[in-house]
Amino acid sequence: MTIRKLDLQAYVLCAFRLLWIGLPLALLLPLHIVWHVLKLPSPWAMLFLRICARALGARVTVYGTPLHRDVFFVANHISWHDIPILAGITGSSFVAQDGVRDWPVIGWLAKLNRTIFISRTEKQNVAQQVAELREAIAENWSVTLFPEGTTSDGLGLLPFKQSLFATLAPPPKPMMIQPVLLDFGDDGPDIAWLGEETGWESAWRAFTRPGSYNVGVHFLEPFDPGALADRKLVCALARARLAEALSAKLGYDVR
Repeated sequence: MTIRKLDLQAYVLCAFRLLWIGLPLALLLPLHIVWHVLKLPSPWAMLFLRICARALGARVTVYGTPLHRDVFFVANHISWHDIPILAGITGSSFVAQDGVRDWPVIGWLAKLNRTIFISRTEKQNVAQQVAELREAIAENWSVTLFPEGTTSDGLGLLPFKQSLFATLAPPPKPMMIQPVLLDFGDDGPDIAWLGEETGWESAWRAFTRPGSYNVGVHFLEPFDPGALADRKLVCALARARLAEALSAKLGYDVR
């Protein structure tokens, strides 16, 4: 009987959150498409993504000042929660693995948000991916990269993949890199998408997770990648800034 009750609560909570997200989507999506057709900066995507983050339980606190254009955000990666949280603050587009493009609904929304899709399995096409990313950066105001290439539990920092930093060595136009630390605190391991969990399992866990959680979004000091010699130095400096900030939050050295 207890199991059935818990199942019922999970389905009710999931339905409530889907309505919380779906009703604003029905109102804001047509507005976003009109703004897109008119080639105007759309405020509706940011508003919708803020609603998504709040519907999933995120109580967001922003620290520091995000740059608004000609910026390449570099952030640690915990879960797909990171995307509505960050995009709801910055309006940034994202670099994502190309499998996301085929996800029902989410892939379509990602394309509307100017997501830059790359293949993580075709390493021989790195040069082509860098060229495509440079072209996208030249057109967009801001782009976000998760250079760990996968998700972590928020209690450490994985090695950064250097290849896409070639995009910024030198950058295709004058721009800054701003590291961003996502701090989920003690809820990080529970929010994280780790191990063998599928995307659908992670989504179900997110939509049925009771209560809310606090997340701090720390916009760190930006730096000019054009002042550095190559992608290795750009990558190393971005990671060092994030590792320093994460170490300060956790109280131990993150390397």
